Amino acid sequence: MKIYHNNMCSKSRCSFEFLKETGVAFETIEYLKKPLTKEELKALLIKLNIPAEQLIRKGETDYLQNFKGKKLSELGWIDAMVKFPKLIERPIIVKGDKAVIGRPIEKVIQLLSE
Repeated sequence: MKIYHNNMCSKSRCSFEFLKETGVAFETIEYLKKPLTKEELKALLIKLNIPAEQLIRKGETDYLQNFKGKKLSELGWIDAMVKFPKLIERPIIVKGDKAVIGRPIEKVIQLLSE
């Protein structure tokens, strides 16, 4: 398992702590310290089964200043997340070929039970 984690986010910390408490082995990826590549984002979107725009945090300052009201293509949104990783919803929990955005925590619980 993997968690794409931002320690500054309370929801991300909640999922991180939950995974620790369950005792499941997981890898932590701090995507703000090591931004994701286009290929990594494309692979995550396939596992999440959502279009790129649904992974965008629309309340984030980078979104409001650079993208609000704009219509971007799938690759355009992916490029935006590569350039501005704070735009990426968090946390993302990956188990095999499936992934969820870990908010609410029930989504993480459901993924673990699959």
